[in-house]
Amino acid sequence: MTLEQQVDLLARGTDRLETPSELHERLEAARRDKRPLRVKLGIDATGPDIHLGFAVPLRKLRQFQDAGHLAVLIIGDFTARIGDPSGRSKTRPHLSTEDIQRNMARYREQVFRILDPERCEFRYNSEWSDPLGGADIIGIAARYTVARVIEREDFRKRLKEGVPVHMHELLYPLFQGYDSVAVRADVELGGADQYWNLLVGRELQREYGQPPQVVMTMPLLVGLDGVQKMSKSYGNYVGITDPPAEMFGKLMSIPDSLIINYFDLCTDRKPTEITEFGRRLAAGENPRDIKAGLARDIIGSYHSAAAAEEAEQEFNRVFRNRGQPEEMPDFAVSEAGLPIVQLVADAGLLKSRSEVRRKLAEGAVYLDGERVADPDLVVTVPAEPRVLKVGKRRFLRLVRG
Repeated sequence: MTLEQQVDLLARGTDRLETPSELHERLEAARRDKRPLRVKLGIDATGPDIHLGFAVPLRKLRQFQDAGHLAVLIIGDFTARIGDPSGRSKTRPHLSTEDIQRNMARYREQVFRILDPERCEFRYNSEWSDPLGGADIIGIAARYTVARVIEREDFRKRLKEGVPVHMHELLYPLFQGYDSVAVRADVELGGADQYWNLLVGRELQREYGQPPQVVMTMPLLVGLDGVQKMSKSYGNYVGITDPPAEMFGKLMSIPDSLIINYFDLCTDRKPTEITEFGRRLAAGENPRDIKAGLARDIIGSYHSAAAAEEAEQEFNRVFRNRGQPEEMPDFAVSEAGLPIVQLVADAGLLKSRSEVRRKLAEGAVYLDGERVADPDLVVTVPAEPRVLKVGKRRFLRLVRG
C-alpha cells in the first residue's frame, strides 16, 4: 500500500481529522524511521459492556494496527471517577472503585474481539494521575484557560439553563489531555463528541514540548431509539457480547433510516456495496430484508456466520411466524398465584409496576397467546407450564413453584 493509499484508508469514514497533512507527515516519518505510530484511544468504564457505538473507533484503531502501528488503550480508571461531561445535561454520577475494576476486566476481554492483542499497549491513567500533588495539578491547569473551557457547547448550555457545572468537571478534559502527554501519543481517536477533549491533548502536548497529536474523530452511532447516540447510559445499545439471537432482534428494531449508517459504521462492507444497498432501498425494496443482511454481517463479526444464520432462523420462527423461542427463562409461581402486575415486575420483564400497567393498557402483555388487559388478574399455574409474553421479544415460562 502506498503512503497516499494508507492515508485515504485511515481517513475514510472520519468525522473530523486534525489535520490530514499532519497524518501524512506522521505516517511518512513512521515509515522512514521504522517506528510504529502510537495511536491512543481512551476508555472510561461507565458500564460492563462494549457496544457497537464504541466499536466504531475500535474498528478504526484496528485499521491502524493492520497498517503496522501500535494501539495505546488508556483505561480511564482515574478519569472515570470524575465522569466525562461531554454532551451531558447534568453531572455524571460517580463510579465506585469496585465498579470500575469490574468493568475493566470485562473491557479487556471484549476489545480483543476487534483488536490484535499483539499490537496493543494497555495503560491505566491512574498510573500518572494518582501521584499528582496539588502543585502538579495547578501546573497542568495553568497551561489552559477558563475561557477555552467554557466555550464548550454543553457547558454553555448548562450555565445558561442554570444547571450546575462542578469544578471537577472542568478538570476532566485536562486530565484526559494529560494522558496524551504521558504516553506521547502520535494520534488520538474518539467519537465526534470527544473532539473538544482531544484538542486539549494537542494543546497540552505543545505546552510540554511534544509534537501535537493528530486528532481523528468518528461519527456517533445513533442508538436503537433512533434519537440519541448509542450509550450504555441511555440503554439503547447493542453489546458486542450480546447473545446472537438478542443482537438480531435488537438490530431488526432499528429505524429503517439508520440501515445505511449502520452498514457504514458497523460492517466491513465496501463503499460501493453500501451505495448499492441505498439504491435498493430507494427503489422500494423491503427494508426488512436488507436489515436482516446487516444483522447477519454484524453478528458474524462478533460471533460467527453460523451463529448469525441460527439467530435469523430463530427470529423468523418467533416473530415472522408468531412462534415461541425454543429456550426461555423459567419463573416459579406459587399455588395461590400472583397478580399479573406483580408477576411481570418481579420477573424483571419490565422495570416498574407502573410500566406494567401501561403495557397492559397498550395490549402488549399476553398469557398463553391471549392478550391480557385486566391489571387485577391473578395468574395461577396448573400442572403444565404457561407462557407469558411482554412486547415482541420478552418471553417467560411460568412454572408451578
